[in-house]
Amino acid sequence: MKAITYLASFTLGAAAMVSSAFSSELEGWSTDLDKAFAQAKKEKKSVLVEFTGSDWCPPCIAMRKNVFSKKEFVDAAGKQFILVELDFPNGDEALKKKNQPYAEKYKIEGFPTVILFDAEGKEFSRFFASEYPKTEAFLKHLDDALEKQKLD
Repeated sequence: MKAITYLASFTLGAAAMVSSAFSSELEGWSTDLDKAFAQAKKEKKSVLVEFTGSDWCPPCIAMRKNVFSKKEFVDAAGKQFILVELDFPNGDEALKKKNQPYAEKYKIEGFPTVILFDAEGKEFSRFFASEYPKTEAFLKHLDDALEKQKLD
């Protein structure tokens, strides 16, 4: 009986850890693209949208852990961007269905894809987030993309 009780408590603990790692919204990130565009216009910022599969995509999971959840990243990127996460998790069909029109509209072909938009909603850069797996490299790429956009 002790073994069964131990196994049950271990299983519940592991399930709680996994669900908390994937189901929570990222601090400093929005999940509503339309509101993000409205906020970007008001604040004169660009919009960074990450298309992710937070519970099944290994590069997405790594980017969330190593870059997107870091306060350093959110604080620095948030100065010039409204941050938006559009998730396509296997564990939440309703969320996947809600975000699917955006994946179709922006022709998403893989995860994790990041698209940068100006405040008016015009795309100016697109890349796979996992190309920049460290906070410093990702932030430098964002700065370079903004600089290039100003020159265009």
